[in-house]
Amino acid sequence: MTTADQQAVLQQLKSEYRLILINYFTQDQTLPEKIDKFIQALFCANIPVPQIIEMHMELIEEFSKQLKLEGRSDETLLDYRLTLIDILAHLCELYRGLVSKSAHNLKL
Repeated sequence: MTTADQQAVLQQLKSEYRLILINYFTQDQTLPEKIDKFIQALFCANIPVPQIIEMHMELIEEFSKQLKLEGRSDETLLDYRLTLIDILAHLCELYRGLVSKSAHNLKL
């Protein structure tokens, strides 16, 4: 994948994650599906955890700046750490499942 392709993939993932963050504490019934799709995309693109954390922090910083411009407190953004934890837990579960399957296949 070229550098431009990598940047395009990262921009798309960041855009998807922004929507997940915005809707995380809503009653959006499609959110679990969106999270699963996002996790699959992270996995397939082989995005490392530090880069996922960086993406999260960049978005939270953008949200914080917007809230400050609106004269509102950004304290509620701390709650969005739960989103990051949820995403990383799902990703770890995906990797764990893959490792379990690989180990099982080796025993056969």
